[in-house]
Amino acid sequence: QVQLVESGGGLVQAGGSLRLSCAASGRTFSYYVMGWFRQAPGKEREFVAGISRNGENSYYLNSVKGRFTISRDNAQNTVFLRMNSLKPEDTAVYYCAARRATVVLTRPAEYDYWGQGTQVTASS
Repeated sequence: QVQLVESGGGLVQAGGSLRLSCAASGRTFSYYVMGWFRQAPGKEREFVAGISRNGENSYYLNSVKGRFTISRDNAQNTVFLRMNSLKPEDTAVYYCAARRATVVLTRPAEYDYWGQGTQVTASS
């Protein structure tokens, strides 16, 4: 069982930055592929970024490439999402997710554990 707790969301002006954190419980964090997803009102949950178990490989939604960076610290059981140049269309609830796997996964149904979400709002 893995418990995930996100933090770091908030309200920023368009063009601003935020760093989300997701702290995981348990002693086997390094066995888990981690992902960040987001869900805006009236829309489906979508993949934003994913990172491999050792942090060497990462994948991104096309619209966030070059602006968002996912990273992880396995010693601290934490995954991060650095978001720069935020746009109003980035506004959503952001969730971190975990799955014990060997490859990065991009569909919500493939993840077993979810955090409670943190609101990110980029105002125009």
